[in-house]
Amino acid sequence: MHCSVSGEVPEEPVVSKKSGLLYEKRLIERHISEYGKCPITGEPLTMDDVVPVETGKIVKPRTVQTASIPGMLGMFQNEWDGLMLSNFALEQQLHTARQELSHALYQHDAACRVIARLKKERDEARSLLTQAERQIPMFSSEAVIANSSVLSNGKRAAEDDDMAQPGKRVRPGISASIITELTDCNAALSQQRKKRQIPPTLAPIDALERYTQLSSHPLHRTSKPGILSIDIQYSKDIIATGGVDATAVIFDRPSGQIVSALSGHSKRVTSVKFVAEGEFFLTGSADKTVRVWKGSEDGKYDCRHILKDHTAEVQAVTVHATNNFFVTASLDNTWCFYDLSSGLCLTQVADTSKTDGYTSAAFHPDGLILGTGTSEAVVKIWDVKSQANVAKFEGHVGPVTAISFSENGYFLATAAHDSVKLWDLRKLKNFRTLNLYDSDTPTNSVEFDHSGSYIGISGSDIRVYQVGSVKADWNCIKTLPDLSGTGRATCVKFGPESNYIAVGSMDHNLRIFGLPGEEAPLES
Repeated sequence: MHCSVSGEVPEEPVVSKKSGLLYEKRLIERHISEYGKCPITGEPLTMDDVVPVETGKIVKPRTVQTASIPGMLGMFQNEWDGLMLSNFALEQQLHTARQELSHALYQHDAACRVIARLKKERDEARSLLTQAERQIPMFSSEAVIANSSVLSNGKRAAEDDDMAQPGKRVRPGISASIITELTDCNAALSQQRKKRQIPPTLAPIDALERYTQLSSHPLHRTSKPGILSIDIQYSKDIIATGGVDATAVIFDRPSGQIVSALSGHSKRVTSVKFVAEGEFFLTGSADKTVRVWKGSEDGKYDCRHILKDHTAEVQAVTVHATNNFFVTASLDNTWCFYDLSSGLCLTQVADTSKTDGYTSAAFHPDGLILGTGTSEAVVKIWDVKSQANVAKFEGHVGPVTAISFSENGYFLATAAHDSVKLWDLRKLKNFRTLNLYDSDTPTNSVEFDHSGSYIGISGSDIRVYQVGSVKADWNCIKTLPDLSGTGRATCVKFGPESNYIAVGSMDHNLRIFGLPGEEAPLES
């Protein structure tokens, strides 16, 4: 007796009253629950029409491998190989853990030395101050203190006035020559896009399906963990991260070394951006400022401009395709258009509608359109030349955490607390919604790869989708776990040709996912 579905001897045989056919009980139960009909004849069938058959205990025959000594030896060899591979993986994990522990101990030792040096300098300063107070007459000391207080207050008042004035400053505006430059760039890029082809070196789908964690790099302080933003300079394969610890870190992925740690912000760094093929690097912070850094030949970065045009947290920084201008978006409900070389704010656009400020921003690949997301779940599209709001997309729930334009120029992806929505810019409508997580888990980031072939999404895990079309499905290729243990993957970025994926989470580690066997150094 054989099952009519599987063709094997059933363990729990049942027979149909209608057709008299024999089935394995668990198989016919599943088929009836899904289709409600006989899998062979197609007649309507319920479990009441199926009768169990009483049989003796069925002993399955031995497999071919266990029927001979060579077969059993081969089976034992396969089990031994599997055990050795598992042991090798455990040894690699142990090696990684030892390197992380060594790095942590080194950081602790360095911190102890710095603290000891600072305490020594403090004690020396106190000693010098005591000696100076003994030598200066009391009335002179009081006069000096009064004068210094006045100067200090005057400086502070000037700074406060400096911070209060940005909204009232007269901006020069975007000149006709700049608009011509933007228009020419748009025309050139649009023409190139018509001839655009998928690069042959792009990582194929079967490669992304096998991506796993290659390395983990503790770039930020453990006292204030969390990576909020990631960007990659493709020409040099350098990764930048912005952290809750108020620092931005420049990391060389091939060597696994930290190139530079940029400090100066007083609060968390919310956005980092490289200027493509250039030496400039931009950081936006919750301290209401934007800093423009310039790299040198030795890999160090110097702060060239500190921009204080916003009166609330700066949430996003995005660079124009000309690499000569950039835009910042803030919770003060304005976005600013800057000249990169001078650091001058050419125009500051305030939204007259009732919103609580901008939470994300991105330039269209052609550069004449700017997309912004608000804390009230609205996506706004702006004409850069006229600074006019030309479109508005609604439907999200919660702040719009990320915006990304596809390289083809037609698709816009937005992420918010509820989901990821895909918009067709030609028809200005939402054509697909990806509901990935439950209502308590926000979607933190969404990012198209540079070719427009893949899209990465981060929330409680990291998911990679193949980009489809308005009608064709967008299939999930790979789901990568959040190995930080925090359950919050905050940002995701594709490497050059999508050959790896960089992920930041709410711990202090930058994680690199890619094909096994292409590992960079495990530690910085």
